[in-house]
Amino acid sequence: MEALMEEKHMEGHAINHQTMAQKLKSYKRSPLSLLLLILVSLSALITVLTLLFLIAYILVKGVPYLTPSLFAWEYNSENVSLMPALVNTVIMTGLSLLIAVPLGIFAAIYLVEYAKRGNKLVAIVRVTAETLSGIPSIVYGLFGFLLFAVTFGWSYTLIGGAMTLAIMILPLIMRTTEEALKSVPDSFREGSFGLGAGRLRTVFQIVLPSAIPGILAGIILAVGRIVGETAALMYTAGTVAGIPSDLFGSGRTLAVHMYVLTNEGLYTNQSYATAVVLLVIVVCINAVSGLIAKKIASK
Repeated sequence: MEALMEEKHMEGHAINHQTMAQKLKSYKRSPLSLLLLILVSLSALITVLTLLFLIAYILVKGVPYLTPSLFAWEYNSENVSLMPALVNTVIMTGLSLLIAVPLGIFAAIYLVEYAKRGNKLVAIVRVTAETLSGIPSIVYGLFGFLLFAVTFGWSYTLIGGAMTLAIMILPLIMRTTEEALKSVPDSFREGSFGLGAGRLRTVFQIVLPSAIPGILAGIILAVGRIVGETAALMYTAGTVAGIPSDLFGSGRTLAVHMYVLTNEGLYTNQSYATAVVLLVIVVCINAVSGLIAKKIASK
């Protein structure tokens, strides 16, 4: 038995050496392929090292200043608490997703499942969504300020900021959901139709559950954009360091809080600590969403 195992091990080594030799021969025949391989590997290495450097830099600068006073319920100039900004961030994220996710998913369902192929309206919607995705966030902030703060007379409010962010992330959610729906094989739909199910039941019981991992990926990207947004919120939600009594009050999120502290120049260390909290929140959201997507995909 041991001899047989050793023989298989030697065969595996021989196959690996043979494969490597074939790759080297192919690279010698085509130097451009070797150059592209080196460039791709170098790009991947630089990306990973940059990410590790940023994480390490933030942790080294911010962890020593994560004091209990930083998590006090009320903000003042002594504790520079981030808790009000954290609560506002959760509220802002929930409101924005509540507005944008249903609209984005239903719009994608119409474009993929109901609209006829070659429809001019579909082409216009897709071009519009791609255009909106490339608009700078400060332009969204000015638009939200003119619409919600000036025209509607809301001034600086959480609801105005949430609606502005919802407009920002709507194209992202719609496009990622559309691609997720397209990735579902047509055989799933044909099998459902063959069993007598209607289009509505096929979409909500067959197609959508299969596309949930891709939809969640888009929502995760949207959450990351909401949590890290500053320019749009400074014009719409304001920079008040407190928890408003209702949605028509002003309040700052964690990203705006960090920007204000850094801009003042008096609480730079606390801004690094806020960055640590922001980093942990984003990592936790990504991890939880990944686990949910894996469980749904396995079912």
